[in-house]
Amino acid sequence: MIKQAVILSAGKSSRFWPLNKRHKSLIKVMGKPLIFYTLQGLKKAGVSKMIIIQGRQRNIERELRKYKLKAKIKYLVQQKPKGMGNALWQARNLLKDRFLVVDVGRVDAGEIIQNSKVKIQKFKNVLFGQKTKNPHLFGIMQVKGNKVLKIIEKPKKDRKSSNIKVVGIYILEPGFFNYYKKVKKHVYDFEDALSGYMKENNVGVIMLKKKEEKTPSLKYPWHLFVMEKYLFDRFLQNKIEKSAKISRGAMVKGKVYIGKNTKVYENAVIKGPCYIGDNCIIGNNSLVREYTDLETNVLIGANSEVTRSIFQEDVHIHSNFIGDSIL
Repeated sequence: MIKQAVILSAGKSSRFWPLNKRHKSLIKVMGKPLIFYTLQGLKKAGVSKMIIIQGRQRNIERELRKYKLKAKIKYLVQQKPKGMGNALWQARNLLKDRFLVVDVGRVDAGEIIQNSKVKIQKFKNVLFGQKTKNPHLFGIMQVKGNKVLKIIEKPKKDRKSSNIKVVGIYILEPGFFNYYKKVKKHVYDFEDALSGYMKENNVGVIMLKKKEEKTPSLKYPWHLFVMEKYLFDRFLQNKIEKSAKISRGAMVKGKVYIGKNTKVYENAVIKGPCYIGDNCIIGNNSLVREYTDLETNVLIGANSEVTRSIFQEDVHIHSNFIGDSIL
C-alpha cells in the first residue's frame, strides 16, 4: 500500500488564464478549495503522509490551515517555477519508499488509487493513462503491452504518435532521483528523466476506463465544469442551514445546499443540484438551477437566471441571464 504522496501545486497555472490570480487549486467548489478534495480523496485511499510543493507565496499553506484535514502534511517551497521535476526534487530527502506523485488538479486521484489497488501491486512503478482526442495538449506515453516505454511531451499535431495521455498520477520509487540528477535541466526534465528511467526499469501502465470528457482534470478554466459536476455528484449535501431564511413564496426543488444566513426572497426558484453558500441573497423572481455553485456572499439580484455556472466569493449580479460561466 502506498502511504506517502507528493502533491504538486507550485506552478504558475498559466493555462488557467484569466482565473490564475492565485493558484488554480484554490478555486472553490462547495465552500472548499479544489486541493482540499484532492487531499481528502488521497486520505480515504490510505495515504497517511502528504508533501505539498507550493510556490514561494505559500498561499496553498495559508488556505489549507483554515480546514481540519486530519492528515500529516509537510509543506515545501519551490522558489522558482522550474517545472515538475524541480518541484519533485524538493521532496527527495523525505521519500524513503514507493510514493505517489499527484498533480493537484486530480480531485479524483484517491478514487483512482482505490479502484486500482490490485493492479498497483503488479508493478513497482506505475503511470496512469487515458485515451485522448488531443495528444498535442498532453504528455503522451509510448506503450507496449502493459509497460510504458517513453514519454513525449506535447507531440506536434502532424506527428503520428500514441493517443494515450499521462493523467497526472504516478507511482515511483526513490531510485528515480538518480536518473533525474543526470538529465539536462529544463521545464520538461521530469519527462526526460522518466524516459531514461524506463529504459532500465519496468514501468507499468494502468488505463482509466472513463472517457476523457467525463474525467476531471484542471489545465484550462473550462475544465472546472467537469470537475464541479464530479464533486456535486459525490459530495453535495441536501441541506438548508437553520439560519437560512426562505420566503414562503420561494421554491426549493431537488438536491440543494443553502448555507448559513442566506436569504431567498419571494417567488425565487432553486432547482438542484445547486450549492448556495453562506450569506448569499437570491432576489425576487430569480431562478438558480442545474449545477450552479454560488460561494460565500454572492448576490443574485431580482429577475435573474443562473444555470450551470460557478461564482466565486462576493460576486454580485442584477437582472441577468448567466449560463455556463465562471465569475
